[in-house]
Amino acid sequence: MQLIGRLCSQNTEKRSTITEYPFFWMVLFCCAIIGTGIGGCAVNPVTGERELHLVSQASEINLGRENYLPAQQSQGGKLNTYPEVGNYVSTIGKRLAKISDRPDLPYEFVVLNNSVPNAWALPGGKIAINRGLLVELENEAELAAVLGHEIVHAAARHGAKGVERGMILQAGAMGVGVAAADSKYADLLVGSAAVGLGLINQKYSRAHELEADHYGMIYMSKAGYEPNAAVTLQQKFVRLSGQRRPNWLQGLFASHPPSQERVNKNARMRQDLPSGGVVGQEEYRKTMAAIFKTKDAYANYDKGLQAISKGQASQAMEFANRALALEPKESFFHGLRGEALLLQNKPQQALSAYNKAVALNSGYYSWYSRRGIIQQQLGMEAAAIRDLQKSNALLPTANANYALGELFLHSGQHSKAIEHLNVAASSESELGKKAGVILAQLELPKKPHKYLAAAVKMDKGGQTFIQVQNRAPVQVRDITVQVESLNSSGKVYNRDVVKIPGPIKPMGSYSAPVRISRESEQYPVRIKAKVLSAAIAK
Repeated sequence: MQLIGRLCSQNTEKRSTITEYPFFWMVLFCCAIIGTGIGGCAVNPVTGERELHLVSQASEINLGRENYLPAQQSQGGKLNTYPEVGNYVSTIGKRLAKISDRPDLPYEFVVLNNSVPNAWALPGGKIAINRGLLVELENEAELAAVLGHEIVHAAARHGAKGVERGMILQAGAMGVGVAAADSKYADLLVGSAAVGLGLINQKYSRAHELEADHYGMIYMSKAGYEPNAAVTLQQKFVRLSGQRRPNWLQGLFASHPPSQERVNKNARMRQDLPSGGVVGQEEYRKTMAAIFKTKDAYANYDKGLQAISKGQASQAMEFANRALALEPKESFFHGLRGEALLLQNKPQQALSAYNKAVALNSGYYSWYSRRGIIQQQLGMEAAAIRDLQKSNALLPTANANYALGELFLHSGQHSKAIEHLNVAASSESELGKKAGVILAQLELPKKPHKYLAAAVKMDKGGQTFIQVQNRAPVQVRDITVQVESLNSSGKVYNRDVVKIPGPIKPMGSYSAPVRISRESEQYPVRIKAKVLSAAIAK
């Protein structure tokens, strides 16, 4: 992107030489295929620098809008137990956004029910901050420093630039070039949900982090906050990074790495800004009192999740009960209790726990997914389908789609089953692999060409042979391949059928010699091979 910036900043006399850059034709190709979605060379609204915009403002806003809900869901969903916390954060965020360099963006601010200290911004001004970060802040000015930083990421198009880099690397492909980072959610998310996770997990460059610090301090100062809070905040982050706490390393520090350089630059910037702004410690402590008070409850919840991952049902139940004693209104604690009961093979009681979780928070995908799978186990198929579809509407996942595939298969609705199994199979999870096996078993006998590819090749000695590649996750046998010879007019003048007994292992191949007939002593101009039938090997 630095090269592109240089291309956009060339003066008129030098523009005739830009074709000397190796990326020039690639960028031109991107521009050509993106069409109306491209803005060309433009001025960055925050820095004033000229740069190439492959993503228009309309596309940028749409990207954020489409991925905001899935991204929230994948990170715990909204903190709805204490609505006053979300309202407070939103009020401060909007105050900062109003004096930003792009006040016209449709900014939104949410607090997520997640213990990992983190904050993120999607293109178009969709911003989130985790409960786990709020309990680490000291005052309103520090919150303004965090939100101002994220607003700059949106206003300066840092997220959009990440997408543009991916587009260029893909030679103009329309897909988002951001891979989902390691996450307990990543391998289960499918479709747009995986894109949303990739957008919030993208790592910003050192230049973009410094840029967000610099202009974020300007924003908070203009909004009336004490800019020194941005200095003390970065000092705190540097200190915590030295302690290597897992939660910090997988959260804010993964995408926003702290450094002494950032502290020093903020301190120098502080000297150029007026002092005496609002610190707001008392107001912050008053508003955040509920989450400070229940910090131990959420700590017990997090320990309970670790116990679940180790299969320790009784310990998980103990942590769930401790958390519920401190805060009975939190749906997450009832969900933890439900998981512990499932480990104890008590599905009916687990169902009751998830009913409470849904009643307390009807907008979180996981409660519907988990309840739907329990209902499936209990034979409540209609209720299971409703819950699993609701879960997918909030956040499409491999596990919900796999369960729906099984349910529709059981009721004889094969087309719906295949639709959901295809979605589940698109994930990298173990469940995705299982879905792929079931799909192959359902489809391969009727659509062998979808899983088996055949081609006619010639070796160095002139021997012609047919090669079949098995792309299915199952072993196949008894493959029948049709080979057609075409002349220069495209007419088929000879058709043969070749039988390959196999078996061929998953992702394996099989070669067999084949005799190609000639027409008028001339070799055929083209040979086509197509798999007609195959069977799954036991």
